[in-house]
Amino acid sequence: MTLEQTLPICIAGTWRLGGGERYATCYPATGEPMAWLNAASLDDVEAAVQGAHQAFLHSGWAQRKPHERATVLYRIAGLIRERAEELAQLQRQDNGKPIGETRALVASAAGTFQFFAAACETLEETITPSRGDFVSMSVYEPMGVVAAITPWNSPIASEAQKVAPALAGGNAVVIKPAEITPLLALQLARICEEAGLPKGLLSVLPGKGSVLGDALTRHPLVKRVSFTGGTRTGKHIAHIAADKMMPVSLELGGKSPTIVLDDADLDHAVAGVLYGIFSSSGEACIAGSRLFVARSLYEPFMARLTAAAAQLRVGDPADERTQMGPLISAAHRESVERYVALGLAEGGRLRLGGERPAGGVFDQGYFYPPTILEGLGNHQQVCQEEIFGPVLVAMPFDNEEALITQANDSLYALAAGIWSRDYKRAWALGRKLQAGTVWINTYKQFSISTPFGGWRDSGLGREKGRLGILQYMEQKSLYWGMNDQPLAWAGLETGQ
Repeated sequence: MTLEQTLPICIAGTWRLGGGERYATCYPATGEPMAWLNAASLDDVEAAVQGAHQAFLHSGWAQRKPHERATVLYRIAGLIRERAEELAQLQRQDNGKPIGETRALVASAAGTFQFFAAACETLEETITPSRGDFVSMSVYEPMGVVAAITPWNSPIASEAQKVAPALAGGNAVVIKPAEITPLLALQLARICEEAGLPKGLLSVLPGKGSVLGDALTRHPLVKRVSFTGGTRTGKHIAHIAADKMMPVSLELGGKSPTIVLDDADLDHAVAGVLYGIFSSSGEACIAGSRLFVARSLYEPFMARLTAAAAQLRVGDPADERTQMGPLISAAHRESVERYVALGLAEGGRLRLGGERPAGGVFDQGYFYPPTILEGLGNHQQVCQEEIFGPVLVAMPFDNEEALITQANDSLYALAAGIWSRDYKRAWALGRKLQAGTVWINTYKQFSISTPFGGWRDSGLGREKGRLGILQYMEQKSLYWGMNDQPLAWAGLETGQ
């Protein structure tokens, strides 16, 4: 790949230039163009969906035995692992995450395909308890064409979490990656082809989500949309889906509380809070961005936390020692800065950070340091709106009743963290917190075998888990009559 080359995109198994405008993807650490490609056009959307529909009907993929589909998914997992370093370096350049983190995301993608291969070949259909002279059975069948709309913060891992279960279920998939991070989705499409996925079952359409994502969601042949991204866009998709009577999976925003109780192990708590908000430079929906600390512990804990945050290594994503890379774009960094300014205007004070780093690599890329605000109340805007950056708002609490009220006082309900040596106390608190995921004495740990999703404005549906494959399948009931006589209502019993 050379900088002058315009990359082709995958439309129903054909690699060609997109029909939209030419644009560059840029390396966030330098702001320099990394690759050029043409966005997909609305005609490309139509071609991709029609091609996917035809592949679904005629490729035989949906009719393959589950273990036969699983064989292809296992191959995809293996090819991702073979090319792990190449893919990790490409993702580093695509969205600026440190190389250590992109390696973990590539490994996650491989594990996701492996997991859903196993889930596919072991998925059981059910003979249901009989309530009459019949045998009844519940089975699952593929939906058809599925749209997977993915975000810029975790390419390939996000694509895998949607594509793997959808393909495992026998569907065709059209991926709409984030406009600014399309390269990993394109590489995934090539890997799927090489692994033996029938032509046309997978397309990748880079470009503006407001145009392409909207067109995919509205298309009558698209039978399900799985979206990860902002809440406003998710609600827009939900409105369209309601008119179509189409199911959706929506993994949206978060403003997750992290709670340090007065009996917490401080070493674990400090490390966990740091990782929860500042890894990925805070560009994570599950970032622990609201910190509640028992008042008796507040000052000593914050002193330790601030000192440790000041030592985090911000810098070149290619450096193995880097813990925080740049933010995704200049515009996003400006948004984060506006939130910090708002927090100060609301009466907050800076405990750490709040200014762009300068000199060397910092003068080129979109870097922003670990930032801690305090002196604010949970009702204030920076405590209620998702910043999506390395900004932590710290607040003391006096009792658990008030804590629970504040922690649950949010439009979002995606995740939460608790730090306590008392497992019974932590368990009781965890059950009272309103969130799709609660971490206790850890944070931001994931397993493909465990369902993930949010409540309220954090989304609908669940990804991951053995039954995640069923999100992409329709349930059907079958009945076999076992009665010796014709149905009595017709009056045709034998001998009459």
